[in-house]
Amino acid sequence: MKNERTKDGISETHVRGVGLKRGIVQIVAYRSEWKDIFSSEAERIKEFAGDINLQVEHIGSTSVKGLIAKPIIDIAIGVGSKKDILTLVRRLSDAGYLDHGDQHGSGSYLVIRESEPGVRVLHIHIVENTDVQWQNYLAFRDCLRNDKRVRNAYARLKKSLAQKFPEDRKSYTDGKDDFVKQVLLKISELTSQQLSI
Repeated sequence: MKNERTKDGISETHVRGVGLKRGIVQIVAYRSEWKDIFSSEAERIKEFAGDINLQVEHIGSTSVKGLIAKPIIDIAIGVGSKKDILTLVRRLSDAGYLDHGDQHGSGSYLVIRESEPGVRVLHIHIVENTDVQWQNYLAFRDCLRNDKRVRNAYARLKKSLAQKFPEDRKSYTDGKDDFVKQVLLKISELTSQQLSI
């Protein structure tokens, strides 16, 4: 597969197989190239980060083999401080990413990449690696990867919400909140039980 840079820095890989108009909800079958797109983008982010110490993780449904997903790659970046967040956001913005600001107490700062105006291909969530949100991103992803029952239940919920809210991404996302919270609560309870043994 060709991976040549276009004039705005997005590779051809990024515009093939990913992208969704803002606000639209469309669920597609898992695609193996999502892993490669993540890897390519992670390297690119590390180049722009320069001296900032960071961890870059593929999260969300596109990171879970076999799970249906919106064709937008979610990436979590863990950094050491709020200052690092702001510096990284500035560097990514200078490189053409779109700054969508602090996500209202969710613990993360959102940066977006578009293949063309209004067509999102990447959601990048930047968070301090000591924040509980960083742990939640990884714990939920790992649970989906390792627990078929949870993965199947999540897929059913996503299908139902996508049918109900095909042009309302906020309602689609909000509709998943309780499920995610319940899964994270169970993970927390299991972890507590293991620590007390």
